[in-house]
Amino acid sequence: MKLFVCDHCGNTVYFENARCERCGHQLGYIPDRNALVSLTRSDGTWSTPAFPDQRYVFCANAQFAACNWLVPAQHGGDVYCAACRHNETIPAIDDPRNLARWQTIERAKKRLFYSLLRLDLPLQTRNENPAHGLSFRFLADMPVAAMPVMTGHENGIVTIALAEADDAEREYRRASMGEPYRTLLGHFRHEIGHHYWDLLVDHQPAQDRFRALFGDETVDYNLALQTYYANGAPQGWPQTHISAYATAHPWEDFAETFAHYLHITDTVEMASAFGVRARPRTQDRHLSVEPASFDSYMEPDLGVTIDHWIPLASMLNNLNRAMGHQDAYPFILTSKVIEKLAFINSLVHGAPVQAQMAQLNAVG
Repeated sequence: MKLFVCDHCGNTVYFENARCERCGHQLGYIPDRNALVSLTRSDGTWSTPAFPDQRYVFCANAQFAACNWLVPAQHGGDVYCAACRHNETIPAIDDPRNLARWQTIERAKKRLFYSLLRLDLPLQTRNENPAHGLSFRFLADMPVAAMPVMTGHENGIVTIALAEADDAEREYRRASMGEPYRTLLGHFRHEIGHHYWDLLVDHQPAQDRFRALFGDETVDYNLALQTYYANGAPQGWPQTHISAYATAHPWEDFAETFAHYLHITDTVEMASAFGVRARPRTQDRHLSVEPASFDSYMEPDLGVTIDHWIPLASMLNNLNRAMGHQDAYPFILTSKVIEKLAFINSLVHGAPVQAQMAQLNAVG
C-alpha cells in the first residue's frame, strides 16, 4: 500500500479516508489511476483538480459508508466500482450489526483489490465469465439449527462468513484452530489464491512446475483435509511449508503461499512509502533495514523483496512485542518456502500476458 496526498492542501491521507481532515474536502479513490483525490461536487457529479477533464460519481455502496471508490460519471441507475461489481450477495444491512460487519469486510476487500489491480491480474466478473468469473458472497450465520457459514472458494465464488468481521469471534476461531494468524484480509488473500490457481495454473504451462514445488493436486482433496484435521501437520513441516494448514493439500499450500506473497509485497510497499529504515544498535547487519528503492509490486526478482522483508518483519514483530501484541508476522521463510513464493511472483507477473493470450485463443 502507498501513502496518498490530498491534492488540495498537501495533507497526507490514507487509503480508506473519505475526507481530508485538514481541509475538509471529500476524497475518492480512482482505481485505474491508483489515486486518492480531492473532489468538488457539481450537477450531481464530482470533479478533481488531479484530472480536470473527467467527471466521476461514487460507487453505489458509498451511500452505506462501505466504499470510497469512484467510477466515471454516466447516466442510468446505481453504478458499482471495480471492486464492488464483484459482490453477489451481501447481508441484510437493515440490521445495524450486519451493516457494521459488512463495512469492515469491504475495507479488507478493497485492500485485496488494491493488490490485484497493482499486479494487473485478471478480474472478470461472473457475468463476463460464468464459469470462472470472480464473485463474493458475504453471508451471516442462520439460526442455531442450521450449519454455520464456512469461508471458502469454489470456481471463482468466494464466500466470507460475516462472523469473521467480529474481532472476538475471529479470535476465538483463531485460538480454537491453533492458528498463529487470522485476519479478514488474510482470508481474502488466501481464497483469492485458489481463484488464481484455477486461472493461472490449472491446465496451464505452469502446472508442471507447480506440481514439482507443491505436490500433486489430483490427490483426493476431501480425504486430505480429513487426514489433516485428524492428525495435524507432519513432523518437520516448517522446513517446507509456510503454515501447518498448507500441508493439508497442494491447493491449500498454493493458497497459503499466495496470501503470504500479497502480505509481503504490500507491507514492503507500505514501509517504503514511510521511508522505513533501521540500523540496530547491536550493529547486526542482518537486521538493518534500508529504505526500499524498488517497487515491490513490480519487482521481478523476489530475492530483492525477501532481502528487504526479513529484517523488516523482525522489526515489526519486536515493535508488536513492545506493545504487548502478538507477532505481526509469526512465520519462518525457509529456502523451500521462498522458492514457492518466487514461483508465485513469476506467475503473477506473467498473468497479464497469459490473459491476453487466452483472449486471442478464444477469438481464434
